[in-house]
Amino acid sequence: MAERLEDFRAKVKALREEWLCIFLQQTPEKRQVRPLSAGYRTPVGAFRRPILTALVELGGRARLDEVLHLVEEKMRDVLNEYDRQPLPSKPQEIRWRNTAQWCRYYLVKEGLLKGDSPPGIWEISDLCRVALQKRDV
Repeated sequence: MAERLEDFRAKVKALREEWLCIFLQQTPEKRQVRPLSAGYRTPVGAFRRPILTALVELGGRARLDEVLHLVEEKMRDVLNEYDRQPLPSKPQEIRWRNTAQWCRYYLVKEGLLKGDSPPGIWEISDLCRVALQKRDV
């Protein structure tokens, strides 16, 4: 059931991203780079479990680069050519790393990661520890 919900959540987010692409494309007054259409890059929700398991393996708290290094290893077969490209708006940043950081943002909003950790540190919350013990995450 949890996997089905996670898949459903990823589909909803992908639809939201597709809607944003359509919306941004229809408003020429916005001078932003058009986001990559949904379906090309790996959805934000796909990073959820790899991030949480990476943090558990790292003791519940780690630096951004340590977490993302482990997430990349876990998602090696999932990340595609679009994920590995630089962002048009930030050529120094790789797309999948940015997507993973968005996933972290949503995990903080859900209360599964701490939002008050020092800059550059990702940390699971007490709520996440309880959920992990119950296997609800």
